[in-house]
Amino acid sequence: MVGITALGVRNPVKLAGVPSKEIGLNDVLKAESDPTYVVKPKIYDEFALPNQVAVVTGGDGGLGLEFAIVLCELGAKVYGIDLPEEPGADFIAATRYAKKLGTSLHYRSSDVTNQKGISDLISQIAAENDDQIHVCVAAAGILGIEESCTTYPSEMFKKVLDVNCNGVFFSAQACAKQMKAAGIFGSIILIASMSATVVNREMNWIPYNTSKSAVVQMARSMAAELGPDGIRVNSLSPGHIRTKMTAAVLDVDPEMESFWASLNPMGRIGAVHELRGVIAWLASGASSFCTGSDILVSGGHTIW
Repeated sequence: MVGITALGVRNPVKLAGVPSKEIGLNDVLKAESDPTYVVKPKIYDEFALPNQVAVVTGGDGGLGLEFAIVLCELGAKVYGIDLPEEPGADFIAATRYAKKLGTSLHYRSSDVTNQKGISDLISQIAAENDDQIHVCVAAAGILGIEESCTTYPSEMFKKVLDVNCNGVFFSAQACAKQMKAAGIFGSIILIASMSATVVNREMNWIPYNTSKSAVVQMARSMAAELGPDGIRVNSLSPGHIRTKMTAAVLDVDPEMESFWASLNPMGRIGAVHELRGVIAWLASGASSFCTGSDILVSGGHTIW
């Protein structure tokens, strides 16, 4: 059959050597053999993103803004992308914070569901930075309404999937294109949800759950395709986190927070800052052998 190799696949993975760095035990042995060797912690350097360019969709608030701040703290030049023409007060404050850190945070308005629009914007950002895009966090998403599957309106169903699935793909696609063209071994992080793995008990969020399941499979599929190019793609699946989006539910029904908290072994819901370390790890070289994985941060919600 044309294109099929002896291994039985059209495009067998090109084998590569195992990378070696002077960290960990290698660093210990180097210091042992060379008395003049200056010993210092290397783990912090593994997480650093100096002179790197990062893009975060949904960056004007909530999880997206927190992720943008993390990347700034790691040394990256960050672009937050969101729908409003102008950023909110929190984002503006974050830009001043980034400047004090010696990095920068910039705002760009775009609709992630517009494939050409988001592609053109990512191309423009790359052009402003010597064609460099190193990190992409596709965090734009909406919850939709809670409604029975038998009466859920089609337009809202389509809107949720358009933002949470199409928008995530178009954002990741545009960044992957730039990374591949520039030969950058980048990291793409798709924000999914534990709702991709389990159904939120007593919450009728079928389009949201469906879209997040699609994001997890999207990450795996992109990881398989882009792995040979050195581009890693993973998904992050938070559990119940208090954000502006979930506050719309919790503030109307305060008992809901206690109910959600009772569904995991830790007995509480999560805070936005508790996702910072995972984003830092996935974005950086500290996770250099991690791709196609879904990282669940749910307080143990899914183990029961």
